[in-house]
Amino acid sequence: MSLLISVVAASMAIVSPTGGMAAQGLVVDGRFSAADGGTHRAVTFDGTAVPAGSRVAVTERTSYDGTRVELRISGVQANRTFGAHVHTQACGSTPDASGPHYQNVKDPKQPSTDPQYANAQNEVWLDFTTDARGDGGAVSTVQWSFRAGEARSVVVHEHATETGPGHAGMAGARLACVNVPFE
Repeated sequence: MSLLISVVAASMAIVSPTGGMAAQGLVVDGRFSAADGGTHRAVTFDGTAVPAGSRVAVTERTSYDGTRVELRISGVQANRTFGAHVHTQACGSTPDASGPHYQNVKDPKQPSTDPQYANAQNEVWLDFTTDARGDGGAVSTVQWSFRAGEARSVVVHEHATETGPGHAGMAGARLACVNVPFE
């Protein structure tokens, strides 16, 4: 089976008017494949919610001010709210292979459900609601950058991210995953 996802721009530098580097960016664009035990760059674990062949694009842009991550998805279940987060490990053949959410300040207790750590300022939350065609997207901007090699994927979850104590950061089952070589 051929990989249907490609890294469009592995590293694109944007130069400021003063000649210094203002930002760097990364774009990953592709299609989800069924998680069949093989190695895929984007996998779906729920073919009803995220059908094989549905499209995904993740854009990362870093600057001195922090990091902006954008998720765009199309062809998934219509009129539904999904949670989505950056995770620490690459996608694998099982939903749990992608590890926990990436946290700028790591919660010493994992899985993290403490709102002090599991929040939209310490993690990248990309919750979105699809339209009648199954298209949706989200943008998250944080005031920090990923540690090298510690952010490796974006996972699409069953429902919107919860925020209360003991449930903070939880968004249900892992429905799909896309590998992203965050910088």
